[in-house]
Amino acid sequence: MLSTPKAETTPSLPLSSLFPKGQYISALEVLHTINKQAHFLDGFEHWQKQHRVPKPKDQCFFAGIMGYGCNIGVDKLLRISKSIAESEYENTLNWYFSLDNLLAANDKVVAFMDSMTVANVYRRDADKLHTSSDGQKFEINAESLFASYSFKYFGQGQGVSVYSFIDERNLAFYSTVISANEREVAYMIDGLMHNDVVQSDIHSTDTHGYSELLFGATHLLDFYFAPRIKGFAKQRLYSFEKIAHYKALAYPILPDGYIDTDLIEKYWDEILRFLVTIKLKEATASQLFKRLNSYAKQHPLYKALKEFGKIIKSLFMLDYIADVKLRQAIEKQLNKGELGNRFNRAISFGGSRELSFVEKDELDLADAARRLIRNAILCWNYLYLSKQLAQAEPEKQASIIESIKAGSPIAWRHINLHGEYDFSDERLVDSVGLTSPNLIDLNHLGIWDVDIQA
Repeated sequence: MLSTPKAETTPSLPLSSLFPKGQYISALEVLHTINKQAHFLDGFEHWQKQHRVPKPKDQCFFAGIMGYGCNIGVDKLLRISKSIAESEYENTLNWYFSLDNLLAANDKVVAFMDSMTVANVYRRDADKLHTSSDGQKFEINAESLFASYSFKYFGQGQGVSVYSFIDERNLAFYSTVISANEREVAYMIDGLMHNDVVQSDIHSTDTHGYSELLFGATHLLDFYFAPRIKGFAKQRLYSFEKIAHYKALAYPILPDGYIDTDLIEKYWDEILRFLVTIKLKEATASQLFKRLNSYAKQHPLYKALKEFGKIIKSLFMLDYIADVKLRQAIEKQLNKGELGNRFNRAISFGGSRELSFVEKDELDLADAARRLIRNAILCWNYLYLSKQLAQAEPEKQASIIESIKAGSPIAWRHINLHGEYDFSDERLVDSVGLTSPNLIDLNHLGIWDVDIQA
């Protein structure tokens, strides 16, 4: 059995002690503060780019982001908010809230954090960036053509999977919403190819998130694919020579299968054309993989790329056996993804287990808005930690850096996501007229055969 010892250290000062105590920062304040620093609202352009009209107030954008991202609903948020003009708010939603705009806004916050010294404390290697991705199931609270049924996750209901990417600095640099029954494997490369800010060098997924096909594709796209492998003894190693060759050499680890090099050579040019199409972003990897999988029989190109992937997977498995630090880094990175999933639930407090949106377009907007709130809170935390570090006496700075390295900046206990409550006398009124004690005699309606007063 292959075991991986923990590499965590316990600092003298827990990171949670560095965040505000007895003070709760509102989500609105976070968005406003981070916009002043990263200017993410510049990413929101009018649908008609040549349209020359004054941009709506920042508050309208913040309200829309929270209505979508916190799973409250954009209409409900308007009804429970003050100082938002209905016409201006609706104009903002109709003309500025597109998926491209929300992605651009996210990229601006990610780019800002990318330049922060305190964020880069979390990098294991200054020259390489470790990323990971993971899916998270959300139930849909109404009928949806896009969602799918899965008794395992939703019982009798429907749901979707939010496939999220995070780097070792905890930057949430990409996410997408897919049907709960779709394989996440096809979308992994989409996230790695998304932007020029986060350049992944090594990428990890959980055991169910990899395939031999992915090993081959990522290698040719210049990513080192490093998934966590459970049930290691059941995995197959492949070689170029027959097994008898390695037995004769008394190798302690023997291969389980033989690589068909003729198949790889026959379709090598097609493999390269396939990957160049992805590299040049002429089509997404998920689109191309779906097309390959749509054939009744496995496509020869699919088989050839999978065969090439056996080479890369076998080499990785040998690295995985020999390199304890690699296994520790994979575990640590995937743990960050799990914490990020918990963060997503906390932000979606309007229904942490159920999403209020059912159409694909709205699900995408809600996902991108939630990620924007998440990145904004992370960015606020980094700015706050930077301030704490700058104001600390020189002899205490080393201890603070140690705490930052050992802890996680994905923290939200000091953030007020839920708004404020008004206990003023003005609010202690019956707003819908329920104070009348009038009783309705239901006997004449024939609801019961007996006298309800008996």
